[in-house]
Amino acid sequence: MPRPKKGARLGGGPSHQRKILANLTVSLIEHEQVTTTHAKAKVLRPYAEKVITKARRGDLHARRTILRKIENKDAVTKLFDDVAPRYTERPGGYLRITKLGPRTGDGAEMAKVELV
Repeated sequence: MPRPKKGARLGGGPSHQRKILANLTVSLIEHEQVTTTHAKAKVLRPYAEKVITKARRGDLHARRTILRKIENKDAVTKLFDDVAPRYTERPGGYLRITKLGPRTGDGAEMAKVELV
């Protein structure tokens, strides 16, 4: 999995950033789309695509490796049973990021991340 970037992070520290990415990935797997800020969407894409690529293998080691990162058994089960088999022939690029415009409260650039 990608190492947290140096400098400014999405949350507080590196552990908070890992939890943010894990929770966004769980929401993406469960709902197959998620609306978030554009900065979080850009960081989420490589994280989630590597999780899906590892789930395509379908073996026990891949499941345990993903469970270490995500820690939600229902989401991992859906990932292995429903999401990963869809992308067996696709070499990558499982996510689409669409810009939505600024958020009304603080003007943050919003984006929708969805599975292709």
